[in-house]
Amino acid sequence: MRIAVPRESAAGERRVALVPDAVGKLAAAGFDVTVERGAGVEAGFADAAYTEAGASIRAADELYLEAAAVVRVAPPSAEEIDALSSGTILIGFLNPLGDPASIERLAAKGIDAFAMESVPRITRAQSMDALSS
Repeated sequence: MRIAVPRESAAGERRVALVPDAVGKLAAAGFDVTVERGAGVEAGFADAAYTEAGASIRAADELYLEAAAVVRVAPPSAEEIDALSSGTILIGFLNPLGDPASIERLAAKGIDAFAMESVPRITRAQSMDALSS
């Protein structure tokens, strides 16, 4: 399964969805991870760190080719949604209540979207809680 990590496009966003350590764990588990060139720079991670962890680095226009899943921090733009293929899994903060039009656009394209802010904040789901550290 190929997992794609795009460079965040939201103004002022400096985070990256996966750090090199997480990429290494996914690669060791058999996942094929592709990271957009420069995706981790604003968060302090050079492309070389991702390569050493087992990821391949790709240009933006090649990133989503054969990607089964895309992980990101901020919601995707309309253009980024258009670049996704039907059946792709999208994981990230998607703002489903604040931007229902984007969620409808994802659904119309056949994207399986998982909004991290919608994970229940209960004890059983605590390991998946992305709203607190």
